[in-house]
Amino acid sequence: MNKTIVLILALTSQILIGQKSLQMIESIHQFKVTDLYGEAFDLSSLKGKKVMIVNTASKCGLTYQYELLESLYKKYKTDNFIIVGFPANNFLWQEPGSNEQIAKFCKENYGVTFPMMEKISVLGSSMHPVYQYLTSKKKNGFKDSFVKWNFQKYLINEDGFVEKIISPRTKPDDPSVIDWIKS
Repeated sequence: MNKTIVLILALTSQILIGQKSLQMIESIHQFKVTDLYGEAFDLSSLKGKKVMIVNTASKCGLTYQYELLESLYKKYKTDNFIIVGFPANNFLWQEPGSNEQIAKFCKENYGVTFPMMEKISVLGSSMHPVYQYLTSKKKNGFKDSFVKWNFQKYLINEDGFVEKIISPRTKPDDPSVIDWIKS
């Protein structure tokens, strides 16, 4: 009888510890951010969609990726896929503009229609909470990472969890990304 009680208590304790660990892993859907136009954007509205989050910059050697991102978005947006851009000025001051200037640049030069958020920091002590989530295994349950450069991509599944981290130099329309979108 005592062995049975001890076994039940041990199993219950393991279940509770497991549940507590699961509760510590967060979803991208918990965040509310602001877009380039000052409007609230609730990431919970993305439930059920695959999401690519990408930090962007207007004066970078990789800025041409805006065109590829827009093409990818147009092609797959009806397949529950969305891209969310976060301009950041963390790498050699390659995003010096205001939110208004960034919006104008994106629209005029690349016809960007995917959601673009206000300019944030993706590094250091002023890192935006979304990027604190994306880069911390303790929060995202996937892995620790750091943003290496502009146009690093985080692929988020339909449930709001990080599944892949794509190098800045890997083009948005790389076969590995396309395969992920289609899977």
